[in-house]
Amino acid sequence: MTMEPESERAVNEERTLPASSRIILRVNGVEQHLVVAPWTTLLDALRDYLNLTGTKKGCDHGQCGACTVLVEGKRINSCLTLAVMKDGATVTTIEGFANGEALDPMQQAFIDHDAFQCGYCTPGQICSAVGLLNEGRVRTADDIRELMSGNICRCGAYPNIVAAIQQVMKFGRRAA
Repeated sequence: MTMEPESERAVNEERTLPASSRIILRVNGVEQHLVVAPWTTLLDALRDYLNLTGTKKGCDHGQCGACTVLVEGKRINSCLTLAVMKDGATVTTIEGFANGEALDPMQQAFIDHDAFQCGYCTPGQICSAVGLLNEGRVRTADDIRELMSGNICRCGAYPNIVAAIQQVMKFGRRAA
């Protein structure tokens, strides 16, 4: 039996992570108190702890955009963000867009323009579209295509997605 040198034991003890962290998120207008493991992603906190399954787990590497949500009105890949990093933040998921039976203008525009097929990427596409409008940098269809390039649609509904976003640009929307 070999004993760990004192210096190695001290280093290993310093690396010990807490078993859980208490965080508060304001999700879709509701304050949520969570106890999560420090390595829990925001995506997993939303899906597994809060049962908000509209946000999808696609690639789990930040490459497809299916997990896009808004944090403080800005779009992020929730699969690349630890939940503890957003303690105290305001998070909007796809479930937070409709007002009862009344759809958000972006949701309605996606329906109007048939901007989805299988629907798997649609929540992330809508959150990203709202986020890009919040950013205020989009002026043209080329801007939309460039700024939405982080959201993949395997069905190829891109022209319809651009048309939906243009409709909302033209007629406006409420802030999410």
